[in-house]
Amino acid sequence: METRLTAEVLIVGGGPCGLMLANELGRRGVSAILVDEKPGTAFNPQANATQARSMEHYRRLGFADEIRHEGLPADYPTDVAYFTRYTGYELARFALPSSSRAGELIKGMSGSWSAAELPHRVSQKYVEAVLRRHAERLAGIKLNYGHRLIGYVEGDSGIVGDIECLDDGSRFQVRADFLVGADGPRSMVRQSLGIVYGGETGTQRDFMGGRMLAVYLRAPDFYANIPHAKAWMYNCFNGDRRAFMASVNGRDEFAFHTQLRPGEDESAITINEAKAAFQRACGAPIDCEVLSFLTWTAGHALVADGMQRGRVFLGGDAAHLFTPTGGLGYNTAIEDAVNLGWKLASVVKGVSPMTLLDSYEIERRPVALRNTDYARRFANSLGLFAPAPEIEDATDEGREVRRIAGIYLEQHARAEFNIPGVTFGGRYDGSPIIISDGSEPPPDAANVYVPSACPGGRAPHAWLEDGVSLYDLFGFEWTLLQFGEVMSSHASFTDAIRAIGADVKLVTLPKSLRDLYEADLALIRPDQIVAWRGAASQAGTIGRVLVRALGRGASDGARLAS
Repeated sequence: METRLTAEVLIVGGGPCGLMLANELGRRGVSAILVDEKPGTAFNPQANATQARSMEHYRRLGFADEIRHEGLPADYPTDVAYFTRYTGYELARFALPSSSRAGELIKGMSGSWSAAELPHRVSQKYVEAVLRRHAERLAGIKLNYGHRLIGYVEGDSGIVGDIECLDDGSRFQVRADFLVGADGPRSMVRQSLGIVYGGETGTQRDFMGGRMLAVYLRAPDFYANIPHAKAWMYNCFNGDRRAFMASVNGRDEFAFHTQLRPGEDESAITINEAKAAFQRACGAPIDCEVLSFLTWTAGHALVADGMQRGRVFLGGDAAHLFTPTGGLGYNTAIEDAVNLGWKLASVVKGVSPMTLLDSYEIERRPVALRNTDYARRFANSLGLFAPAPEIEDATDEGREVRRIAGIYLEQHARAEFNIPGVTFGGRYDGSPIIISDGSEPPPDAANVYVPSACPGGRAPHAWLEDGVSLYDLFGFEWTLLQFGEVMSSHASFTDAIRAIGADVKLVTLPKSLRDLYEADLALIRPDQIVAWRGAASQAGTIGRVLVRALGRGASDGARLAS
């Protein structure tokens, strides 16, 4: 080994989880080296939906607008539509707003969709490119595509990883305090820890359960040949070739996925066969250029038995593997990175002890179990509903089965694509760094979200009178919300925070917003999770509360109380 590089965190995997983690660390002045075997960010579209919670995190980092301008044109509808074939009968349509319309609507929405951002339909390839650009601008962040981790040794003081450059075979070492495996479903890091997936796999369904063919294609004449309004997601529902297809750029590129039928040999699939599969779903010989194709397996709902061993952590697909209904895999990976990022930074900077990092698995693994279960339910709803044999017939019987299928599919679309409860409702109840006030969180439901400041969940959002998002007032690290001048009589607050060494922004809000949090004070974590809330009479305990939320021991709390 000729070279040894040093960083505080070694990240293995340059997909959404690894890149988001690099951004979270770099923004906090924590150095990281990222390695990924691929030559660069994704070429294939991969995931196609960014949920509103991920968009809120991109907003927190300052590039949500940049993400929103990627992918589909601003005026392109994001409808989810179902057809017998794309040139055949339209069965159902769930209308959703374009990107520009979403920006207009968000400030007038309340209840379940009281949020700083709405979802955005954008292919992962574009998201990764934005995440990479921003990570590369950060001091202390070094991205190494075309490199792989071939092994590592963990010691009491850190990790030494052996890295190989795939272009020339040269090798170097990286000395880091921590290692994060965000290296996908076949994760070398997870396997090195002896951690296995648990859950459900190998599920067979009429659709979204079994071997799937993914085709990235260019079809300039597609829209001219389709006698229906444009959609973002095109679903094909018949007994011959079930498929779904997402518009990638709103012009001529599409991500087409179809289930392989019994007897189809995936190893023998050619470009012409991939093209023919698309044309069968179209119901017409629409010309296309196949840009790439591969096979993958639907029917997984898997979560690793652990997400941490010592100084090594797992995130993204290395920690949980989804059937992609609901778009939950990529979005769950983003929140893994957000959760782990602030905690690693707090430990690296000496603000928190190593034990803070134990909360990562405690908080994120239950959410992964929850989200894979939701994705499995959506896959069952779509994949176990089989088309009637007459679905394409131009007969009275055909019309009737199409009517019945349309009712079901519209209900399914609302269940899968209007999911504020899944998006915003993940919680960290029972975490040792959440200070419960004894209140009960609202019920967990996919399609309904009840904003609540019950500690352990996402901070309730509001648009202020001047049109500013409440989230835009939060500090990048910790935020203490006070409704009215609650802290004005506690001059020792600043001294207590300085003694702790944490970055806390005090935000004063009008008392008219107090009902949103049902408290006089609320402590918000760097990931916009409510860590604690309390009455004005508890203002003097803020120091002890923050110490616990930072994962520090009882001795620190006792010292602050004295």
